[in-house]
Amino acid sequence: MESTENNTIRVAILDLYEGQANEGMRCIRTILADWSIANHQPIEIREFDVRLNLEVPSLDFDIYISSGGPGSPLETEGNAWEEKYFGWVEKLREWNNGSAFPKKHAFFICHSFQLFCRYFKLGNVCKRRSTSFGVFPVHQMEDGHAEKVFAGLNDPFYCVDSRDYQVIEPNHDKINEMGGSILAIEKNRPHVPLERAVMAIRFSEYFIGTQFHPEADAHGMAMYLQREDKKKVVIDAHGEEKWKSMVEQLLDPGKIMWTYQHILPNFLTEASRELILH
Repeated sequence: MESTENNTIRVAILDLYEGQANEGMRCIRTILADWSIANHQPIEIREFDVRLNLEVPSLDFDIYISSGGPGSPLETEGNAWEEKYFGWVEKLREWNNGSAFPKKHAFFICHSFQLFCRYFKLGNVCKRRSTSFGVFPVHQMEDGHAEKVFAGLNDPFYCVDSRDYQVIEPNHDKINEMGGSILAIEKNRPHVPLERAVMAIRFSEYFIGTQFHPEADAHGMAMYLQREDKKKVVIDAHGEEKWKSMVEQLLDPGKIMWTYQHILPNFLTEASRELILH
C-alpha cells in the first residue's frame, strides 16, 4: 500500500478505552499533531473503537498505535472484540512477514501490551497485589540501550504507571522466536521478594510495546490531577502524599516530560523511515 497523496502518512489509533473517560487518547492525538508539525510531515489520523463498536483498521494504514484501557486483560479472552483485534494483529504480522513493502509498525500501550503478551504467551499476565499508580523509574536492559525508540532516554527513565495487572516471568524462548527482546523492567527492589514486571518489549522488528503510558503528557496530567474531583479520587484511593508526589514529579522536566518527548516521537520517526525507504 502506498501513502496517500502529498506523502501523507496514514495513522490508525485503536481505542481500547471502552468509552471510559481517559487522558490517553488526548495525549496520543497531541503527540501525533506535534510530531507532524515538527517534521513537516502531513498525517491523516483515524480512530477505531475496538471494544464498543468492534472496529479494527484495515491494512490501508502506514502506522498503528493501540491504546491502554480499563479492566482485566484476562477476562475478555474469546470476546467478539478480542477476536477481531487479534485478527488484525495476525493480518499485520502476515503482511510484515511476507514480501509486501513498506512494512507496517505498531505500538502497543499498557492494556494492549498485556493482551499481546497473553495472546502470544510471552509471560505470566496476572493481577498485582496492589494497584501500581504514580510516577516510577524504569530500568533499561541491554537491548533497551540499543533500541532506537529509546534513543535519548536516561537509565533509569521515568514513567506514568496506572495498572492492576502485570506481565512477569517472561518466556524468553517465545520472545526470541518472534525476533523480540526485553527492553526494560520495573524498579529493582532487592528487599521485596516479588518478581519484577517487564515494562517494555520489542516484540519483533515492527512491533513494540510498553506496559506503562509513554503518551502521558506531564503538564496536562498535572492539571488533570489538580482538579478538585480528580484530586479527591486520588487522595481517597492512594493518600495525600502520593497525590503531592505525583504532581511534583510530573512537573520535573527530567522525568515524565522527557519520556513523553522521546518514546512515541522516536517510534513515529523510525516507523516513517520505513515509508521513505520504500
